[in-house]
Amino acid sequence: MTWFRTLFVPIGTLLSLAAASFGAPPADPMLDAVLARLDQVSTTFKGLTADIRKIAHTDVVNADDVDSGTITVKRVKARDTWIRIDFTNPRRQSVSIGGGKALVFYPQINEATEVDLGKNRGLVDQFMLLGFGSNSADLRNAYTVTLGGADSINGEKTTRIVLVPKDPEVLAHVKKCELWISEKGWTVQQKFHTGGGDYQLSTYTRMNPNPIIADKDLKVELPKGVKPGKLK
Repeated sequence: MTWFRTLFVPIGTLLSLAAASFGAPPADPMLDAVLARLDQVSTTFKGLTADIRKIAHTDVVNADDVDSGTITVKRVKARDTWIRIDFTNPRRQSVSIGGGKALVFYPQINEATEVDLGKNRGLVDQFMLLGFGSNSADLRNAYTVTLGGADSINGEKTTRIVLVPKDPEVLAHVKKCELWISEKGWTVQQKFHTGGGDYQLSTYTRMNPNPIIADKDLKVELPKGVKPGKLK
């Protein structure tokens, strides 16, 4: 499932979130304050646009695979969110997720791949939106959440929180997640630790919250004659 590594985590992780267990929220006033900022953003979240820089680090060879481009997110309605990512440097690649499907287009070779998310559609949305519109209840239900501490990302003051999946099957794929939350309550950086020292780090800049986004701007239009291959 190489198409999904374009995003954040292996697709197998997303499909195993259904069994996430529940737990009591931690009694940490500083953490509660950070999560309260997320809740405030969640109540008005309609979407965003931003620049994205993604690093996929492979520890065994100490190599970084770096891609940059733009991301567009739109909450069409409750539990129906569309995402489009256009990587432009160094490789061109467009990804759209919405309507229960994911489509990846590779302009250099003029090929596309489509995946039917089926019954796992809601789980994919939930994980992809980790930090984008999620509220504290969502996070605490699926993760053990702890305070990481203060940090600065591209000169912006942030607070880092650490999330460890509660479900053992999820934990087998993602050991922990880290979110850097700005003082305004927006997630400006995400890091997914996938084991063995490997991780995927996504940093967001020039964030524009709640813009007007046309539905057509979320869809990847394929050139005439290009028909996507199907993956299950």
